[in-house]
Amino acid sequence: MEETLRAIVVREAAPTVLLAGGSFLLTLFTGRYWVRWLRVKKIGKQVRVDGPQAHLSKTGTPTMGGIMIVVSVVLMTVLFNLYGRWSMLLPLAVLVSFAILGSFDDFLSLTGTRSKTFGLTARLKLVWQFLLALIAALAIYLPKEYFGLETEGLVQIPFYGGVPIPFYWYIPIAVFVIVATSNAVNLTDGLDGLAAWTLAIAFAAYGVISFVAYPRHIYLQAFCFTMVGANAAFLWYNAHPAQVFMGDTGALAMGAVLAVVALISQHWLLLPIIGIVFVAEGASSMLQTLYFKWTRWRTGTGKRLFRMAPLHHHFELCGWSETQVTQRFVLIALIAAFIGIALALSTPESRGDPNQRTPARVQELAPR
Repeated sequence: MEETLRAIVVREAAPTVLLAGGSFLLTLFTGRYWVRWLRVKKIGKQVRVDGPQAHLSKTGTPTMGGIMIVVSVVLMTVLFNLYGRWSMLLPLAVLVSFAILGSFDDFLSLTGTRSKTFGLTARLKLVWQFLLALIAALAIYLPKEYFGLETEGLVQIPFYGGVPIPFYWYIPIAVFVIVATSNAVNLTDGLDGLAAWTLAIAFAAYGVISFVAYPRHIYLQAFCFTMVGANAAFLWYNAHPAQVFMGDTGALAMGAVLAVVALISQHWLLLPIIGIVFVAEGASSMLQTLYFKWTRWRTGTGKRLFRMAPLHHHFELCGWSETQVTQRFVLIALIAAFIGIALALSTPESRGDPNQRTPARVQELAPR
C-alpha cells in the first residue's frame, strides 16, 4: 500500500513540480525584456497624490507587469497541460479575458489626463466583469459531464461533505465570487510584493486541495502550481523596491481565475479563509465608502472608518513600513492557507468515508 501511494504521488507530483519550475523560469526570462520595454515606452503608473507620501516616489514605475504572468501560464498550460485535459480551457479563457479587460483599464489610465477619470469607469468595468463572470459560471455549471460530475453544482462543506446547489442559486453565487475576488485582488495590489505573494500562497493551497482532497482534480492541481511558479518569478521584479507593478492586467485576471479554480474544486466556501487578505482589503474599501456616505447623510459631514482604504494603507499611516505590512499580511495568508487545507481534508470523502448525503451517482464517478 505504501509503495502504491508513493508511486501515485511521484507520478502526479513530478509533472506538477516541473510545470511550476518551467513557468518560473519562463516568467523570469521574459520578464527582464518586458520590464525593459515598458521603461523604454515610459508605461509608468500614476500614483494617488492623497495616498501615503512614501508612495509618491513610485510614480512612473512600469505597470502592466501582469502580462508576463499571463503569457507564461498560457504557454505552459497549452504546451503541457491541455491536450486531453480540455477542462483547462475554462481557467485559461478566464485568465486571458480578464487580462484583456485589465489591459484596457491600464492603457486608458496611462493615456488619461488630470481632468478625466483614469482608466475605465467603475460602472463600465463592473458590467464587463459581471458579463465575463456569468459566462464562466455557466461554463462550470451547465456541461455537467465536463468536469466528470453529472450532478448540480456542488459545494464541499467542511466536516459535512458535498451539497448540490440549484442552478438559480449557483449561478449568481458563482458570478459574485468571481467578480468579488477579482476586485479584491486588484485592491490588494497596492504594495510591493503583496498581491503576488498572497496569490502564490492561495494558488498553492488550492493546488494541494485539488491533489489530496475530494474531488481530486489532477489537472487543476498542475494549473495551480503553474500559477504559483509564475507569481513567484514576478516577485523577482516586484519585490521592494518594485521594478514593475502587476496592474489591472494581472490583478483582475489573477483574482478571477483564483475564484474559478475554487469553484471547480468545489471548495469555494474556503476561499474567504484562504484569501483572507483579499477579503480584508476588499471589505475595508467597501466599509470605508459605506461609512463615509452614512455619516455624511446623518451629520452632513462624512467621516472615515479607517485612516485610508484599502487596509494596507491604513496600517502604513499608523506607522508600519511598507515591508512590515507586506510581511505581516503574507504571514497571515500563509496560516490561513494551512487552515483552509485542513478544513478541505475534513470532509467525509476526503477522509475516505462515504458521504450518504452526496448523490450516489457522484460517488461512482471519478473526477477528471
